[in-house]
Amino acid sequence: MKVILCGGGTSGHVNPALNIAAALKKRVPDAEFLFIGTEHGIESTLVPKAGYPIKFVEVSGFSRKLSFANLKKNARAAVQAVTSVRAAKKIIKEFAPDLVIGTGGYVSWPTVKAAAKRGVPTLIHEQNAFPGVTTKMLAPYVDKICISFDGSEKYFPESVRENKLVLTGNPIIVDDLTRAQAREQLGLTPDEPYILSYGGSMGARRVNELVFELMEKYTGPQSIRHTHAIGRVGYTEFDAIAREKGFYDRKNLEISEYIYDMALRQAAADVIICRAGAMTLSELAVRGCAAILIPSPHVTEDHQYKNARLLADAGAALVYRETELDGDTLVSAVKDLVANPNKRLRMQTAIKSFAMRDSADVIAGCALGLTNAEK
Repeated sequence: MKVILCGGGTSGHVNPALNIAAALKKRVPDAEFLFIGTEHGIESTLVPKAGYPIKFVEVSGFSRKLSFANLKKNARAAVQAVTSVRAAKKIIKEFAPDLVIGTGGYVSWPTVKAAAKRGVPTLIHEQNAFPGVTTKMLAPYVDKICISFDGSEKYFPESVRENKLVLTGNPIIVDDLTRAQAREQLGLTPDEPYILSYGGSMGARRVNELVFELMEKYTGPQSIRHTHAIGRVGYTEFDAIAREKGFYDRKNLEISEYIYDMALRQAAADVIICRAGAMTLSELAVRGCAAILIPSPHVTEDHQYKNARLLADAGAALVYRETELDGDTLVSAVKDLVANPNKRLRMQTAIKSFAMRDSADVIAGCALGLTNAEK
């Protein structure tokens, strides 16, 4: 059995594809995989690191803001919308897949469409409650659409709702790593506070600014272990700021561009500070993490805040909009959680009620059902 997976741009699109591939490999051990992505997306790093081959096509999105620079960008995107489909067709013809799976990002459009046009069984997975543009564009062509939130079906035409949608949740690989095991691997004592923070694979300027204040005012001087990922965009700038502030001279502070062992660190953390993307929330729920969420204000329909609000209303997380959060408020919130293990426990218990632990396997089952390839 041969499978092509495509999803790119950010880890929120790439990790679901990697997790689905892992679930498929468990069920069909001799399956052969190929990923399709873009050279500038984080998939160019994450996919080879996971041990899978990848081929690239050139594709980008359109900008809605009017400017001369964006006119040039949109003209290039229009050309790539055509050439990327041709490139994807060539890869599909050469690899001859039995199945093509898309998990979002611009690269899913040419790959999944080309496969569907050739009669290859196709499935797409939508991580967010509000479907992305790529998912909506591909909906008429694909055989199956896996959604992650009850209620997302209302955003699709009736014909799609009746025949193609399956509620699966987000695919998270559940490793059952215990807190004690994770902390031992990271060299943490059982009672030592550990803070984990990140703004997503591409980074988030405001999250970086707030976390650096937290490091400067609290975790740094209090010698509290704290790991932070800056993200790809802005890494050079914030790396320089970290050096200027002497963060790298403190053994308790760890700063990097990206966290590759995220599951390990989530399992060990007492408090996690992060955005509220769909994959992130699914990871937190499966692993039972106490979190302070800072939803991105730059997403369609403000869906990150809406998703985070569901958790907050259930007592499963603390949520702050960027506009209402400053460094001192964040310091106070982290201090309170560090000092109150019972409060953390209540949050950890509440967030676990949102977990869908078998999502990756359910999606793999849906995909194999299109091919009858499972032995």
